[in-house]
Amino acid sequence: MVQVINAFTVDVEEWYQAELLRQRRLPATPEDQAEEAIQPLLDLLEETGVRATFFVVGEVMKKHPALIRRIYSLGHEIACHGMSHRPLWTMSEAELEWELGAFAELYERTLDGGRPAGFRAPTFSLNQDTRWAVPVLREFGYTYDSSIFPARTPLYGVPGAPLAPYRISAADVRQEEPRGPLWEFPMTVCDVAGLRLPVSGGAYLRLWPYWLVRRCLQAVNRTRPFVVYVHPWELYEGTPKVKGLTPLEHVATYWGRRGGLAKVRALLRDFAFAPMREVLQVWAAQVNSVKEAQPS
Repeated sequence: MVQVINAFTVDVEEWYQAELLRQRRLPATPEDQAEEAIQPLLDLLEETGVRATFFVVGEVMKKHPALIRRIYSLGHEIACHGMSHRPLWTMSEAELEWELGAFAELYERTLDGGRPAGFRAPTFSLNQDTRWAVPVLREFGYTYDSSIFPARTPLYGVPGAPLAPYRISAADVRQEEPRGPLWEFPMTVCDVAGLRLPVSGGAYLRLWPYWLVRRCLQAVNRTRPFVVYVHPWELYEGTPKVKGLTPLEHVATYWGRRGGLAKVRALLRDFAFAPMREVLQVWAAQVNSVKEAQPS
C-alpha cells in the first residue's frame, strides 16, 4: 500500500495576535516570544526529518528575519499568513492588496529573492463573504490557499465546502473551478456519524485524545491527504495567560498545552509529511491522471 503524504503546517504568529486573545485587554506592549516558542517545534521537526510549511505573519518576519532565514535554510517552505494577522472580514480589497504587496517585498528581501506560493488567511477567514480575496490572491501569483475550514465553528467555517484539495472558484468558495489557477487545501475534518469533526490542528488537536485523532486521520488517508496545523505559542508553556476569557475560550486557548508537543511527535511518527506545496503537486498530478484516464 502506497503511503499518503500529508501536509504539516505551522502558523507563525505572536501569542497576542490570536483572535480570541487580541479581542481582550492586553498589556500596552505585550512581550514577543515567537522565537522562543518555535524552537521546541523546530527541534522536533529536525529530529524526525520532517519538512513543513511555515505560514508566517509579516510583522514577525520583519522583527525576526534571521529566524525566518534559519527556518528556510532547514528546508522548510515559507508561506504568507498576512502582514498583520487581521482576518479578511476586517479588511477591504485594497488593504489586502497592500498587505500582500508588503509581504512580497519583505519575503524577497529576507530570503534573497523568490515569491511565496501559499497563503493562509488569519482565523480561517476566507468564506463566502470574503470571496473577493480569491482573485486578489491570483493577481499576486499565489498558486495555493489553505484558509477554508469546511465545518461550522463559533468563529469561522464554510459548511458544505469540499473536503479534498480543489481548484477554488472566485464566484463561490464552496465550488470547484476546473481550470482555475488557485488550489485550495481545506482544513481537515473527519466525518463522524454525519458530522464534520475537526481533529488535526489548534485546540482540536490539543483537546481530543490521540487515539481518536489517529483513527480519524487514518480514515481520511484512505481517500485524500490531510493537513495538520499548529501554532508554536499554543505548544509553549511560557505563553502568558490573559484574564477576561470565558471558560470555553480559556479551554480553547490554554488546555492541552502540556501534552501538545507529545501529540505532534506521535503524528510525525505515525504518518508521512511534507511541505504543502509538494503535497499539492502530487495531488494535482493524481487528479490529472484520473481525468486523462476517463473516456472523453
